[in-house]
Amino acid sequence: MSRSKLPPSIRQRRLGAELRRLREQAQLNVTEAARLHGATQSRISNIEGGGYAVSADRVRTLARLYGCTDQRYVEGLVAMTGGRVKGWWEQYREILPASFLDLAELEHHTVAIRTAAGLHLPGLLQTVDHARAVIQDGVPPFDPPMVEHLLSFRIKRQTVIFQSDPTPFSAVIHEAALRIGFGGAQVARAQIEHLLAMSEREHITVRIIPFGTGSYPGAGSGIDYLQSAVTALDTAQLDTDAYSGFVTAQPQLVYYRAVMDHLEETSLSPSRSRDLMARIARNL
Repeated sequence: MSRSKLPPSIRQRRLGAELRRLREQAQLNVTEAARLHGATQSRISNIEGGGYAVSADRVRTLARLYGCTDQRYVEGLVAMTGGRVKGWWEQYREILPASFLDLAELEHHTVAIRTAAGLHLPGLLQTVDHARAVIQDGVPPFDPPMVEHLLSFRIKRQTVIFQSDPTPFSAVIHEAALRIGFGGAQVARAQIEHLLAMSEREHITVRIIPFGTGSYPGAGSGIDYLQSAVTALDTAQLDTDAYSGFVTAQPQLVYYRAVMDHLEETSLSPSRSRDLMARIARNL
């Protein structure tokens, strides 16, 4: 086990937090866990803080010491071990907030993505021109170099749905997001045509919530639900004007899964959603 040269990634922090949760469920303090494991207290604390790259064997040993018998969950933790993956997002570390990089890393490792969008289209489905218009609309405005950094980062995130083995992606979008018209009519029309083309791909599903549907849970925030191979290790990312953060607590994950289920059930079917998008594009 070696000290990471980079700040702990969100997956390393999540692994540490899950190991701490297992220890606390076993009603062991750090001193007792260290004694059982034959390690120092500082080593256990650093593992739980994500400060070290932990081996698969060590995770299995700790899980056994803590009495965890859920092997699928343990193997899900094992999948988070090993050295830090230096993905493309690391080139933005000194430029963009760490939460941006965390999202890109989670998207890289997730097995499926579900998203809900109210007034802004999902970043993974935005065209370059639409994304630029949205970024330039920020208050206070970004300077030109930062606009380019944010734009290139957003487009590079789309790798997960364009790669040879693309990540399944499901989006629920309110009709309002289609009609705001960022960048003017030409950009807006091209954006909706892009959505139509993307919705035809086998691994992408787009559903629209039309005007007149009424209120719905989560209307005030964007939701990205990032699925793991093990449900207990899912992550939800919430995004509003006042707050952006990650949710990993089980009661909250259960809630946001239910929200996504509700939105998908109450939105238009994929085919009717395409019909609505096509009508809006024709009228722009």
